Amino acid sequence: MRRKPRTTLLIFLLAILAFAAYSLLLSRDAVSNWQPDFGFDDLPRKLNAKNHVSVTTNAKKNHMVNEFQHQSRRVSSINFEKSFSTVSVLLPDWEILLLVSPNTLLSSSDQFNCLFDNNRMSPARFSGVLPFTNRSTFKCDMPEPARRRRKLTQPMLVTGRSENEKHDQYPAPELLRWNFLVYESFSTEDDVVLFAKGVTHRQGYDLPPNEFNCVFQIGNGIRTAVTSSVQEVFRCHHPDPSNLRSNSRIGVSLEIIQKNLVIPSVAYYTGRPNLKPKQNDYPFASQMFRSETHLKAQPKYFLCACTMVYNVAKFLREWVVYHSKIGVQNFLLYDNGSDDDLHGIIKELREEGYNISTLLWIWPKTQEAGFSHSILYSKSKRLCTWTMYVDVDEFMYSPSWVNNGSVRLNATDDNENESQIEDENENEILPSLKSMLPREDGNYYYRDGKVGQVSIMCLEYGPSGQRQHPVQGVTQGYTCRRKVEQRHKSIVLLEAVDKSLWNVIHHFQVNQNEGFRSKQIGPEEGLVNHYKYQAWDEFKNKFRRRVSAYVVDWRQNVNLNSQDRTPGLGFEAVEPKDWTHRFCEVKDDRLRLLTREWFGSFTPNGYRMAWQTK
Repeated sequence: MRRKPRTTLLIFLLAILAFAAYSLLLSRDAVSNWQPDFGFDDLPRKLNAKNHVSVTTNAKKNHMVNEFQHQSRRVSSINFEKSFSTVSVLLPDWEILLLVSPNTLLSSSDQFNCLFDNNRMSPARFSGVLPFTNRSTFKCDMPEPARRRRKLTQPMLVTGRSENEKHDQYPAPELLRWNFLVYESFSTEDDVVLFAKGVTHRQGYDLPPNEFNCVFQIGNGIRTAVTSSVQEVFRCHHPDPSNLRSNSRIGVSLEIIQKNLVIPSVAYYTGRPNLKPKQNDYPFASQMFRSETHLKAQPKYFLCACTMVYNVAKFLREWVVYHSKIGVQNFLLYDNGSDDDLHGIIKELREEGYNISTLLWIWPKTQEAGFSHSILYSKSKRLCTWTMYVDVDEFMYSPSWVNNGSVRLNATDDNENESQIEDENENEILPSLKSMLPREDGNYYYRDGKVGQVSIMCLEYGPSGQRQHPVQGVTQGYTCRRKVEQRHKSIVLLEAVDKSLWNVIHHFQVNQNEGFRSKQIGPEEGLVNHYKYQAWDEFKNKFRRRVSAYVVDWRQNVNLNSQDRTPGLGFEAVEPKDWTHRFCEVKDDRLRLLTREWFGSFTPNGYRMAWQTK
């Protein structure tokens, strides 16, 4: 009889433990026992016993189809009005990028949120529409409690809160990581180009192409050989057209053959484009280099400028107005996810007659890949013959232009003889960047050979005493620089770029097999004024978001002697006491005086530059 209470107590305790374990199982909304290697955003958020989805897996048999049956569902205690099919990627600094399924209708009046594990929510910020797949993008910050979970899962994109009954959620796939991802695809007439993060970790350590395959999400998976693998760019053959399904979205990724591993992907295959030009598109092409290999449609613009931008609204007008006047006919901007008034400024400039093309390139630290993409994009649209690759804080000019006017190079008084500067050479045609490019004779042969790239040295300017952005622009406010010339920037003939698309920040490898070469011009012919070390707040904002894949983050305590760092600054974002006077070794105001002559004028509101807004 004495053992009965003990037995009853034991049964009672076991019942409590079983109930607790069952409750814990129901509440574990972050656990998912399936995760496709392809992060396609058309995966259904809700599955039942009859539903299945074709995805890529790492199965040893290399099958690309896996049927995911009904998963244990989870219940959210937060009510929302609508949810959308998305795929999410974890970016640096705990920022989440959500890619919405193509052609999803969204309302600008809705308030979007990211719904995380344990019903944590954070505001979702609209970040634009990807240009080639028509996917809307959002960004949100991962809440602190969600960061500590053992398994990070993808949030849901939801709108508002609802007074209706609670909505069911199902186990979410694991959050994709930005450091290992195929993020973009581009199809040419001849091949498919994939852009992948995390395969090449250091510049110059590229794996050979025979170690990879491109994998297309068709049936059990169609593989084609990779023909080129450099940096984050991989080129491979198109799949057989007879295997393609009509009117379907086909995922594409990269396989590491030795590891039998398909990299997670958010990229889609867009199919082979039809780029055959009409016969009347060839007026002069047959004469170019007297070679059939250059028989291409005539580009729309002779000279373009391409750069990657992030929150440069206050700088863009000066950069566009200046370079437009000296020969740039079209500006190609890769927007790295700006959230300032950049597109408002672009709209104004377009209305004033400037040709500006923009592409949302939301991927972080992919400047080299973006520039490789720009070669493909510009050639597919027949935009440019030559393209100049400089940043918005870089201005290209020739010191020889100084002799074309009556500019006093050593002026020290900003107000002296302003009226004379305004009136002189008012109708004179400005010099052109074309003067830096190889001269052509009547047979379209370059006198000094097939020059496919012209490189120009840079001069790096310091804060020059400025504590905030100069109201008349960077060319007027920064006049003191370092003595030694720095790395060069380039103007590139698109047809001369090597097929690998290899580049190192503004400098491409040209196709030597076709006889092209790069030419370095002297500082008396051309220079780039790089206003690199500006007033502290501007400098800090710029360097906080370095866009090159191979440039060290200045906030990390590594490689302190790297040339990509600010000399003497270290890794802390703290303004040095002598910042305003640093990097001032040579007083150089040549471009300042040239631009004052060309773009300055007296107005009722005082002396103003042409790019100053009202």
